[in-house]
Amino acid sequence: MTATNYHIPVLLKESVDGLSIRPEGTYVDVTFGGGGHSQEILSRLSGNGKLYAFDQDPDAQQNRIDDPRFTLIPENFKYMKRFLRFNGVKEVDGVLGDFGVSSHQFNVAERGFSLRFDARLDMRMNPNDKLDAYHIINTYSEEQLTQLIRDYAEIRIAPKIASAIVTQRQISPIETTLQLNELVGGFFSERKLNKMLAMFYQALRIEVNQEIEALKSFLEQTEAVVKPGGRISLISYHSLEDRLVKRFIRNAKFQGETEKDFYGNPLVPFKKVGKLIVPGDSEIKGNSRARSAKLRIAERILKPKAS
Repeated sequence: MTATNYHIPVLLKESVDGLSIRPEGTYVDVTFGGGGHSQEILSRLSGNGKLYAFDQDPDAQQNRIDDPRFTLIPENFKYMKRFLRFNGVKEVDGVLGDFGVSSHQFNVAERGFSLRFDARLDMRMNPNDKLDAYHIINTYSEEQLTQLIRDYAEIRIAPKIASAIVTQRQISPIETTLQLNELVGGFFSERKLNKMLAMFYQALRIEVNQEIEALKSFLEQTEAVVKPGGRISLISYHSLEDRLVKRFIRNAKFQGETEKDFYGNPLVPFKKVGKLIVPGDSEIKGNSRARSAKLRIAERILKPKAS
């Protein structure tokens, strides 16, 4: 399977440019997918450069690149620091992350990511994980369902939807995407139906894969992994992710204000590079899934010493 068939890389040039590649440097692509970003990074490395990539999806692992400079680590990127150390790597020159779902995952019906196909509720990035969408829909309490729909889909009528799910599953389990579409779709007008269902599915996917927790853990590890002068280049697709990335770069924390030293200098490990980057019209025309992408770039700096 080619990288393009598996997934069209978003903001390819911009995100790799953002790393300011050193030909002999060591880099990490924490969301390997179809390998598009990894191929571009490798094209800019010399024979002494190194690239490590992460992907927990066995399907993505079939796209492994045959290159002595390349190592694919079949794990969730929340374990980045651990598995880099396992491979003898303490620091790297840059980290790239593209946190979207691949086109392949959306297009394979049995993965259960897409509302377009009738399939068993699944949505696991790693098929070996125990938690899936079926378990969430059929076992979470009404309060838990309300919270995840409200927090991750930002749908105001979350309590009504959660109540309907609990009522229906008492009659019979909700097993497929078609059953779920019919139940949840009844709360929205036809004009807004696809958009609202997509937001609802997004909430389920985030919960199934614990995406927010994984992203937070990953971001916190970048301080220890990226050497001073190195960069992070991160692409987000929904506001929850983008807010976390933005706050981490600005404040080195996800809530509250930036800590400062005695002299008022901010105690942060990164400084932003340039402005927010979004896809242009031509890229969106060729790949509609790029529409919501947001790229933020930051450079590792030395913290000022607190007095």
